[in-house]
Amino acid sequence: MNALTRDLEKLVREKEKETGLGRFRQKLHLMPPTGWLNDPNGLCQFDNVYHAFFQYSPFDVNGGVKMWGHYISHDLTDWEYRGTALYPDQPFDCHGVYSGCAYVEHGTMYLYYTGNVKHEDGDYDYILTGREGNTVLVTSADGHTFSEKKLLMKNEDYPSDLSCHVRDPKVWKQDGRYYMIQGVRTKEDVGEAQIFVSEDKWNWKPGKRIRTEEPFGYMWECPDYMKIGNRKIFSASVQGLTGDEWKERNVYQSGYFFVEGDLLSDYELSEYHLWDYGFDYYAPQSFQDKNGRTILIGWMGMPDCEEYGNTPAAAEGWQHCFTFPREVFEKDGKVYQRPVRELDTRKQLWKAKADTLKEEDLSVFEVNVTEILNNDFHAVLAEKLVLEYKDREFRMYFTEQNKDSVSGGRSIRRKTVEKLEDVKVLGDVSSVEVFLNGGEVVFSTRYYPENYSVEINAKGAKIEIFTIRGI
Repeated sequence: MNALTRDLEKLVREKEKETGLGRFRQKLHLMPPTGWLNDPNGLCQFDNVYHAFFQYSPFDVNGGVKMWGHYISHDLTDWEYRGTALYPDQPFDCHGVYSGCAYVEHGTMYLYYTGNVKHEDGDYDYILTGREGNTVLVTSADGHTFSEKKLLMKNEDYPSDLSCHVRDPKVWKQDGRYYMIQGVRTKEDVGEAQIFVSEDKWNWKPGKRIRTEEPFGYMWECPDYMKIGNRKIFSASVQGLTGDEWKERNVYQSGYFFVEGDLLSDYELSEYHLWDYGFDYYAPQSFQDKNGRTILIGWMGMPDCEEYGNTPAAAEGWQHCFTFPREVFEKDGKVYQRPVRELDTRKQLWKAKADTLKEEDLSVFEVNVTEILNNDFHAVLAEKLVLEYKDREFRMYFTEQNKDSVSGGRSIRRKTVEKLEDVKVLGDVSSVEVFLNGGEVVFSTRYYPENYSVEINAKGAKIEIFTIRGI
């Protein structure tokens, strides 16, 4: 530990003493103790304990220099904050411990991340000049204490056609070798992903480039590669998509391609599918637990968004949260998401009715609407957030859309759905996640109610509302 690390530790501890209860603090979702949270990092299960690291800026509610905060859990529902794990305390990460992953092997946790450096003395565009994206490794034998940092690769070690934007490593093992995929922006402003290859997890060399037939955005962040059932999936958060299809979407997108063939040799990428069609979803990361489940957690936020925000949370000294952990699974060739099953052990049936249900003063709840007839569904949460199915389209929208209202400035998101069979709504103090047709389509949003209420109308359907124990 150097002097800078000791000073940062002290400053963070002092800042975290300011953590308050706050009216809009979440009960189920991971949040920063204070300040700012963004991307999930280093997700894994290590010695039967789940670890979730996160991009953390404790000193500034609107972001700033990033470090890694650290949560642990034994059941994915009850989390314990374990402090800051990694600080920006080296020349190769002095402007931020950026996003990365965990790889677990032989009783050791390997944490790979991007060390961010921005040069200040010069006329830089920070795309082709003035920025470093260094690949760094830290290890841990117990999940709580961490080794010295090892600089593995610098920008000059990457292919020469890449800009300074190379980041967000994700590592896996296949056929006896180790592979790392990173998101890149080429010098021609095209988003792609670069694979690196290693025999020992320490020494890496460039391998295959992953790209679409036509340019698709200018930067692919947070790449991920996973197998779900019989489908191979390449996930990326894409910046710079233009055209009519994206006009009513978020400023940046998070989605996946189905991979035909092998990503490491001959492959074809399908069309791009969004993970989530709501307002607040970015930078998801997956991991596989000891039972073989693929768990996906995303940032319930959106970078560089000027249209809407989280003013009420920021006024309490914090901003952003993670999505609730989701199981990702394949059914009939499609990808589905659902809240992890551990949540079921904490649910308690509050009320069950047919056709219609209205409840007041529940800020944390789950609603399940099943056996929907004739696609008939309309719901209103907190009197201002509408969920409805109409004309083969599911819509999530706010009836008041200014930044000082429940919506924080959010407007409408929509998705064509041929038939609506069931709806699950997971509501927390300041967030809503909606799962359609068993999780084939998902919408997520933050919101800031004046009063909490749930009103569901679905003629002929079975409607159940659950409270969540232990919160």
